[in-house]
Amino acid sequence: MTRIARLDSRALVRVRGPDARPFLHNLLTQDAETLAAGELRFGALLSPPGRLLFDLFLFGEADGVLLDVAADRREALLQRLAIYRLRAQATVEPVDAPVFAAWDGTADGFAPDPRLPALGGRRYGGEAATTADEDDFQAHRLARGVPDPAADAVPDKTYPIEANFDLLNGIDFAKGCFVGQETTSRMKRRGTIRNRMLPLAFDGPPPPFGAEVLNGDLRAGEVLTGRAGAAMALLRLDRLEGALTVEGRGVQVRLPAWFPAAG
Repeated sequence: MTRIARLDSRALVRVRGPDARPFLHNLLTQDAETLAAGELRFGALLSPPGRLLFDLFLFGEADGVLLDVAADRREALLQRLAIYRLRAQATVEPVDAPVFAAWDGTADGFAPDPRLPALGGRRYGGEAATTADEDDFQAHRLARGVPDPAADAVPDKTYPIEANFDLLNGIDFAKGCFVGQETTSRMKRRGTIRNRMLPLAFDGPPPPFGAEVLNGDLRAGEVLTGRAGAAMALLRLDRLEGALTVEGRGVQVRLPAWFPAAG
């Protein structure tokens, strides 16, 4: 049975007008100019030094783009877009409409999640008969090894590649300039990626956010968000092998099927 949940942790911003797409295209890690009506893409707005400020879904509309952002970050996004808008012929406004996710089956009116087919789809506005809650969706996401940047990343400290945006279709390296492009492209081109968000498995309740992951006596990373038996962690790629522990408890890295090293 298809599962559908309302995601109250997400909120919407509409950008529309003659310059809506080029305005966003020059800012975001994702191509907004070729975004078709009804199409959904994943991207981000970065700081000039290339650190993650907002994870975003871009939904194409006939006269603009609908942005899906963390609800507690919407006001900050509105303020940031207002700074960049300058003379662009585009309006930026909040939209009070629900965000839904569907998975484990098909549902009408849901655009495929661009990060990973197994995540299902998303829908904006209207009504949907929910058969699950947001916690169920977050469990589904974590089971597929996909980070939630809004919860797992620290704004203006985490690089998007550390949150696997490059592996989950969140960065278009061929689109041209975007804010933070230089650092992002250099990290990808030179292969200087030391840390990645990856899921951990363990017995019992999750360790607290920020708990240190050790490989013997060496620091291997830190725990991010999780639940009983599983959590996301920011880990050093050169310290994944060996006996990992968190607060004296054994943990195991579970590389997702979509992660290159798992092939």
